[in-house]
Amino acid sequence: QVQLVESGGGLVQPGGSLRLSCAASGFTFSYYAMSWYRQAPGKERELVARIGGGGVTNYGDSMKGRFTISRDNAKNMVFLQMNRLNPEDTAVYYCNSPTNGGVLWSWGQGTQVTVSS
Repeated sequence: QVQLVESGGGLVQPGGSLRLSCAASGFTFSYYAMSWYRQAPGKERELVARIGGGGVTNYGDSMKGRFTISRDNAKNMVFLQMNRLNPEDTAVYYCNSPTNGGVLWSWGQGTQVTVSS
């Protein structure tokens, strides 16, 4: 059974940093691309960043230069380093494996990121 467990969120001041982690199990992790998504209150879930099985990365426009996605295939984990956070980054953050038009697995519980002074 596939499990995705996100952690590392919290309350941070504008300009601060956080590092999110996602522990994956139940599938051959290294075979799959992984992505981070986020959903702010009243908004649709959006793609934050994607990393292929071989490490190629892509980012949403507003995240470029501030966020870095990485993965550790030996530990079945994907990470999101978030720098220069601003209040618009406030959302619940989720990880999943992207596919055309959607995701492969059921969503985990996510991790809340709140950027506020």
